Amino acid sequence: MTDVVITGMGAITPVGNSAPDTWEALVAGRSGIGPITHFDASGFPTRIAGEVLGFDPEVHLGKKKTRRTARFSQLAIVAAREAVADAGLTIDEENAGSIGVIVNSAVAGVPETQQAVDALRDGGIPDVSPYYVASTILNMPACEVAMDLGVHGPVTASALACASGNAALLEARRLILAGEADVVIAGGTDAGFAQVMLAGLSNMGAVSQNNDDPEHASRPFDADRDGFVFGEGAVLLVVESAEHARRRDARVYGSLAGGVLTCDAFHMSAPEPTGRYAARAIRTALERTGTAPEDVDYICAHGTATRINDRLETRAIHQVFGDHATRVPVSSPKSMVGHLIGATGALSAMVCLLAMRDGVVPPTTNLDTPDPDCDLDYVPNVAREVPVRTAIANAFGFGGQNCVIVLARH
Repeated sequence: MTDVVITGMGAITPVGNSAPDTWEALVAGRSGIGPITHFDASGFPTRIAGEVLGFDPEVHLGKKKTRRTARFSQLAIVAAREAVADAGLTIDEENAGSIGVIVNSAVAGVPETQQAVDALRDGGIPDVSPYYVASTILNMPACEVAMDLGVHGPVTASALACASGNAALLEARRLILAGEADVVIAGGTDAGFAQVMLAGLSNMGAVSQNNDDPEHASRPFDADRDGFVFGEGAVLLVVESAEHARRRDARVYGSLAGGVLTCDAFHMSAPEPTGRYAARAIRTALERTGTAPEDVDYICAHGTATRINDRLETRAIHQVFGDHATRVPVSSPKSMVGHLIGATGALSAMVCLLAMRDGVVPPTTNLDTPDPDCDLDYVPNVAREVPVRTAIANAFGFGGQNCVIVLARH
């Protein structure tokens, strides 16, 4: 079977406006969580988030393009540019038709929708932007990336809640194996900061209300966790066949060995409580890639810092890995960046690849009082040097969407 590899990465996250800056911050255990600045959140139960700071879209896109695009597309365009440059990939008329784009999102253009509704209420029909509809639909980040790069291969987008980023990479692999593309720029993006979104999440009881200490609010696997921290960002990876990478003498971060999509089919937001379907996803991903549980050197956890999810994920890992479960390092970048929703799985894949490259696993920060029900090695608070040859990235989303991918040294 054709090997599929990853040769480039780009990222804009709450801890860095590039992939290297993001990785440096994660290894150092730096938090990007702070008070919300996108709007006045003073009356909300939750007033903290993982925001992308220091990002001026006009610097990258110009005033005209910025006015016509939604924030989740702006982040994706800039992350894609970085990924393509990092891969040393030249796109021209000769190869543009064999290059695809997959940029998944879960939240899409909710902030722009709120702005349009406010404009309609306050000023009437003339005040609604003519770019509102086209800029906010789900496929627009992928299409904007394709237009920006001049790509004419398969371009697509889908929504799998918090599993969207992983699913984009898995679909990219399928396109390459099917011979429909030589290269796919794939990942996820979301920028969902809007009053209505925060109100809904707060009323669900899903997000942390540790407003007085935002840097320590996201506490995956900790006994004092009180919910996830909402975040934004974009992570795009360049995925290509190993043969294509060899032909152009590309540097390879690692192989995208494969993975699996499954569904709990249980509840609109809560995971199935025994963890059996999450375990089935992990087990099937390993089986499909010919990976033995004891060969896994690192697990980048979904690790949301919600009561149910962290216990369920721990239970699922125990079910699949048996005695090896307590020996394999597990960590959650969400402790530092919050939950990037549609981009979170792609960030986890990036973390796995860089852990392989550097032989270091980033920590789960804010893990001070371990939950007795969460009894794995979560690499608490300080990064650890670990030789990583094979890693998995877990993603479990609303609606019971499970996507687990396996990455390996090439």
